Amino acid sequence: MSHFSFAFGIGSQSTQGDWLEVFYPQPILNPSAGLVAALSSVLGSHVATGNHAIEIDAEQANQLGQKFSAGGETDQAKWLTQSADKGQPMVITLLETDTGPQTTPEVYLKLQLLSTGQKRPNTMDLNGIFGLLPNVAWTNEGAVAIEDLTQRQMDARLRGQWLHVNAVDKFPRMTDYAVPKGIRIGDASRVRLGAHVAEGTTVMHEGFINFNAGTLGHGMIEGRISAGVTVGHNSDLGGGCSTMGTLSGGGKIVNSVGEDSLIGANAGMGIPIGDRCIIEAGLYITGGSKVALLDRNNELVDTVKAATLAGKPDLLFRRNSLNGRIEVKPNGTLVELNSDLHSNN
Repeated sequence: MSHFSFAFGIGSQSTQGDWLEVFYPQPILNPSAGLVAALSSVLGSHVATGNHAIEIDAEQANQLGQKFSAGGETDQAKWLTQSADKGQPMVITLLETDTGPQTTPEVYLKLQLLSTGQKRPNTMDLNGIFGLLPNVAWTNEGAVAIEDLTQRQMDARLRGQWLHVNAVDKFPRMTDYAVPKGIRIGDASRVRLGAHVAEGTTVMHEGFINFNAGTLGHGMIEGRISAGVTVGHNSDLGGGCSTMGTLSGGGKIVNSVGEDSLIGANAGMGIPIGDRCIIEAGLYITGGSKVALLDRNNELVDTVKAATLAGKPDLLFRRNSLNGRIEVKPNGTLVELNSDLHSNN
């Protein structure tokens, strides 16, 4: 029997015992049958079927550490034995299938599969995650339940210290859970856990990447990548630009930017953009935008809605500075990223 994913995690709980977050040091996609058998021998045969997030104690952690060590899962064994007897909540999450999560630890496993690069955006079932992610105060002492925050602030003051609240959100920073190889991020608070940041990506200080979204190759991100949106290899999102996601307005289209493309500064797109496309600075394209089609001689061919151009390659979108109309013509310019910025991450 094959399984979708497994991870051992250590996390934070509220004073009521509710999970706030879980850190998985090494989530595994498609765990081996031997690993699942080791789990069954300690936690019970029922874990082999269905999706489970099981809180474990120190004795179980040590037993699993021994089983994993004997089975060659040396890293997992290390995490388990290091965590045993430390008094922090520990969880084993084993997913037989990729179905909508039912617990907070399951959500955190799927978000970390995205941020560790093991799964690409829009390839997992994330239905219902908002109801499973508590709104958390993210502080210099870790995750704190909102209902526990005043007491924790008072406790810090009584120690002569301050509890700094860096954010109040359902999603933490990606970099507190995963830092993919070969990337740079100017402001880590602007990249949420569940972002997929490919090797060779630079996210400047004003860049933003939401969960279940991100880059698929080298890229310069100075704008916003909204939930569900992917940006192809060698593409550039200029300063202040925006990509329209699917969380607001009931939209069903999954937008994307192709390879070797450029969304200019303060521009935006609400349709999928193909390879080798450019949207000039300040121009926002939505599916209903009326666009004048021009040939290579700048002669008008037709007028269409931008939605009919979704995903088509080699297009240059611009606004005519004389009459204000949106125009599109064949793109003869190749977008090139600065290789020094992306080969030395």
